[in-house]
Amino acid sequence: MTRGTSVPDELRYTAEHEWARLDGDVVVVGITDFAQDQLGDVVFVQLPKPGARVEIGAEFGVIESVKSASDLFSPLSGEVIEVNTSLDEQPELVNDSPYDAGWMLRIRSESPAQLDTLMDSTAYRRHIGA
Repeated sequence: MTRGTSVPDELRYTAEHEWARLDGDVVVVGITDFAQDQLGDVVFVQLPKPGARVEIGAEFGVIESVKSASDLFSPLSGEVIEVNTSLDEQPELVNDSPYDAGWMLRIRSESPAQLDTLMDSTAYRRHIGA
């Protein structure tokens, strides 16, 4: 696949280009390869503090690139238990490794079943025209 089209099968996706991965009783969240490719070089990521509550579909932060700034939206509701503080000094990790080193939040979900409302990889590929 070319840059900007990697869509791992094990993840769930939002229409706004966030991904979610269940990791035990926690959900890890980031933006997709497609999203980071569309943004261009990421220069700043603003994330909530641990302990903050996020709501499904609501804004949880902002990502800025050399091209633009975009809001980030939560794929599910719950409590932020960890943020990727590496992004403070190395926001380019979102470009280099959107599904691994560039993750953004770890959320303790009040309803992991909310993941079932998100797109699977096949639906997300259709969504982005890949």
